[in-house]
Amino acid sequence: MTASPDSQQVVVLTGGTSGIGRIAATALAGQGATVAVVGRNQARGDTLVGNAAPLDGDIRFHQADLATQATVRSLAAELLDTYDRIDALVHNAGLSSRHRTETEEGIELTFAVNHLAPYLLTRQLLDRLRASAPSRVVVTASDIHRRATFDFDDLQFSNEYDSLQAYARSKLATIAFTRELADRLEETEITANCFHPGFIPSTNLFRDAAIWTRAMIRAAAIVPGVGTTQQEGAQRLCDLVTAPEFSERTGTYVTGEGITAPSSDAIDPENRERLWNLSADLVDVDPHWP
Repeated sequence: MTASPDSQQVVVLTGGTSGIGRIAATALAGQGATVAVVGRNQARGDTLVGNAAPLDGDIRFHQADLATQATVRSLAAELLDTYDRIDALVHNAGLSSRHRTETEEGIELTFAVNHLAPYLLTRQLLDRLRASAPSRVVVTASDIHRRATFDFDDLQFSNEYDSLQAYARSKLATIAFTRELADRLEETEITANCFHPGFIPSTNLFRDAAIWTRAMIRAAAIVPGVGTTQQEGAQRLCDLVTAPEFSERTGTYVTGEGITAPSSDAIDPENRERLWNLSADLVDVDPHWP
């Protein structure tokens, strides 16, 4: 196990080998943190670590495909074995699957990666976060969640799949999860917040999305005033990890306008509890956590 000096925080950051995650990982390590970057691609991880300029902190890479629950559990065990503290857990990994694809556990892929992986990884690392408190959980959401609703009779689009709607619902789920987690941790020193990184046309998030979705994104990218830079999105992530005002504020949704109210579906208590219990069942854990 790596012993971390009291002055050196450990940040676990999924989806950190490209886009805003890569920029944020470098920035956080530049501020002195040990950043445990999680990604699917070993070569990208090696490049990130190898090309990092001399930093006050450190970037380390952990390879994991968050689509499978067994891998999420294995990753959690690896992180717990490697780091004696976790000061921030950042769920930034995400995807949008063009066609309806199921994981080996039979879960729709976009929902599995964007929602269930953060749910399960948080649960598995919670005791270490608690022992390291004050600590933070940060989740990358999206304002596209406003296009979605919860259909608990067909949450994973078994009947009629639409890649953009599946992505939107997964982000609705991440916000509902963050808000519910914050409420359940209210009496602890762990905060949970999520953010909208902005519309970033240059991201590879939609590399597997439908052709019309990718075409729409490319068209939007050339419209003046539309979109957010990757640097701006990464800064929002870093702020939630390091800014003093988020050491106690919890359950918030942050956009370019600051703290913003998400959709009513995202904060509805009944939706949140139902999603929480269903998620626990899908990943086979006791729903009565934390």
